[in-house]
Amino acid sequence: MAHVHADTPFAPLGLAVLTVSDTRGFDDDGSGDLLGERLTEAGHALVERRIVPDDVYRIRAVVSAWVVRQDIQVILVNGGTGFTPRDTTPEALAPLFDKAVDGYSELFRQLSLETIGTSTIQSRAVAGLIDRTLVFAMPGSPKACATAWDGILAAQLDARTRPCNFVAMVLPEARHCASRQASADEDMAEGAGA
Repeated sequence: MAHVHADTPFAPLGLAVLTVSDTRGFDDDGSGDLLGERLTEAGHALVERRIVPDDVYRIRAVVSAWVVRQDIQVILVNGGTGFTPRDTTPEALAPLFDKAVDGYSELFRQLSLETIGTSTIQSRAVAGLIDRTLVFAMPGSPKACATAWDGILAAQLDARTRPCNFVAMVLPEARHCASRQASADEDMAEGAGA
């Protein structure tokens, strides 16, 4: 089970939030609001926030522009992950990924099973690494965004989470994940009162 090591300093990241919707604006973007609030409460910076229609090329254009920026290490995309004809977020993002983060999708659906039952199979949440930028896409409901942030992203975007987190992948100066043996040795030392 993951846990936080107090001797490792927190490393704030620059995040961007992209809401994919044909109908929402900033006045009624509860999911974008929730993600912005959660990430700033965690100590990260909300660098930019945008809303684009459900369009493969508009999604790719924004994500591609953000990936080349030095001040953005993580992009959170909400919306467009279902099965309607207009849901194209996974198709927009997957070709851009250098590496897919398959475990994110699997864990997101596992956590969603607890609240929405078997309807979780209709979520096409995806994640990947583009150059040194992480991209996480999730459904557009505030509840789904809370599931993704609270259940997965808050810990994985925290340099203190052990045995592993994503911070070292996006911040070259960050400490890499501890080896399993080193992490086990630390746990045993803590348990022994060292």
